[in-house]
Amino acid sequence: MLQAVTSSQHEAVPEEKTFFTYDTHPDRYAHWSLSFDGPVAKLTLNVNEDRGFVPGYKLKLNSYDLGVDIELADALQRIRFEHPEIRSVVLTSGKDRVFCSGANIFMLGRSAHAWKVNFCKFTNETRNGIEDSSAHSGLKFLAACNGTTAGGGYELALACDEIVLIDDRSSAVSLPEVPLLGVLPGTGGLTRLTDKRKVRRDHADMFCTLVEGVRAPRAMEWGLIDAHAKPQQFADTVKRRALDLAAQSDRPADARGVTLTPLGRAVDSDGYRYQHVDVRIDRNARNATLTVRAPTNRQPDDIAAIVEAGAAWWPLAMARELDDAILLLRTNEPQIGTWLLKTSGDAAQVAAADEALQKHQSHWFVRETIGMLRRTLSRLDVTSRTLYALIEPGSCFAGTLLELCLAADRSYMLALPSGDASAPRITLSPMNFAAYPMVNGMTRIASRFYGDPRPIERARSSVDRALTAEEALKLGLVTVAPDDLDWADEIRIAVEERASLSPDALTGMEANLRFGVTETMDTRIFGRLSAWQNWIFIRPNAVGEAGALKTFGSGSKPRFDWGRV
Repeated sequence: MLQAVTSSQHEAVPEEKTFFTYDTHPDRYAHWSLSFDGPVAKLTLNVNEDRGFVPGYKLKLNSYDLGVDIELADALQRIRFEHPEIRSVVLTSGKDRVFCSGANIFMLGRSAHAWKVNFCKFTNETRNGIEDSSAHSGLKFLAACNGTTAGGGYELALACDEIVLIDDRSSAVSLPEVPLLGVLPGTGGLTRLTDKRKVRRDHADMFCTLVEGVRAPRAMEWGLIDAHAKPQQFADTVKRRALDLAAQSDRPADARGVTLTPLGRAVDSDGYRYQHVDVRIDRNARNATLTVRAPTNRQPDDIAAIVEAGAAWWPLAMARELDDAILLLRTNEPQIGTWLLKTSGDAAQVAAADEALQKHQSHWFVRETIGMLRRTLSRLDVTSRTLYALIEPGSCFAGTLLELCLAADRSYMLALPSGDASAPRITLSPMNFAAYPMVNGMTRIASRFYGDPRPIERARSSVDRALTAEEALKLGLVTVAPDDLDWADEIRIAVEERASLSPDALTGMEANLRFGVTETMDTRIFGRLSAWQNWIFIRPNAVGEAGALKTFGSGSKPRFDWGRV
């Protein structure tokens, strides 16, 4: 399944020398099975309790860990790209009387804090990806909860367009984290209750403190589910509602899918190498340089040629590689606090790719590729690392690749004398003004200027112009533009200063600054993950020796500090 190499496999918590990748394939799934019936796909969760991501716990009652979620993310990607005929997806369980009991509690209790937070972030991104596909790709989702649905299992259901719960007089939906574990209910769980399903506050308060949860009739009354059915009618109800959801989709019924071939990745002690992305790690300086390369050959403009290129088409290939690099750095390099974002190559080739993306954006494959780019850039936005963009000679921060610069916490653009042919340029394209909204629902250009139409329109008037450092600075598109005499020292000082500061304070600062004044369900989810759950997860009431996470399943009651601060 997943590639995991470690010098010590007797602890449940991954050690620093452990190296994990996110590669898998349906042939290697241990926990999910994928089947197809006309326009409907079925994803069935049947967790192998002995196949935990790392040793030390059993995945009982369809509970999950990172390995289960990686399979889910892979399956969703394959449905998006390899099965365009699929219009709705049913998520259900292969076990009797249990849909999913959520994140494995013993895994959480034994894991290091950083592991828990990264696990929760990836989990939330996968659920957000379900909602992204529903909103942008016409792929609809139905949770067929054929048994008890608790904690993260209910969060998975909440990410779907509809929830159907079996009415067998015992199955219930619940978010029992507060009474059982002393932690916040999964960040996404609380937020979707209020923001998405508009569950009344008093009902939500009661619901989140009931260990046993809420059964079908009351769950329907409170808006926790969309439908329920007796066991004899459950399968027919699910099938009918899945077909109704499929009828709302505009995905093509007769298109040929695009196979997601394995990534070509080489890993060594200095970083990761891909065809279009290069990651160089400087562990002494605690930074990594991510360089994204433009296409080296002419990109197809005709839609038939684009589909024929498939997974090798530069926008998709680059997005998959960048996404993989982000995940590997997050998981395997927690000490690397600053990421330096660079680009290289011919900006004209990037512009040509952008023209094809814009021209064919209504075609299912191009639409899914834009979706992959959107989700990858959003993953960068919510990554707890300092991001600096460095715009140098040979850079190609143009259109889609300019989004890397706009995502950065700061951007430095080298200013060379007028007439110097090697002076770097940046170029806006129409893709920067619509295609890649952040999790706050705004484009990075709009978010940068807090929705003020004046600087946004000035930037729009410069589309397709190669802007000098002076012009980019005047338009507010870069942070500073040192000349060639100051460039090396200014970059060195900026990187060294960042490395000397508290990573906790920096993470909190960056999370507060990146999304401006606009709140959405997604920003609330990630804000809570960065702050509230981050804090609650390290409090002794949760993870102390007598905390709820530590005593769960032991027969002992947790001992709480009753002070509320």
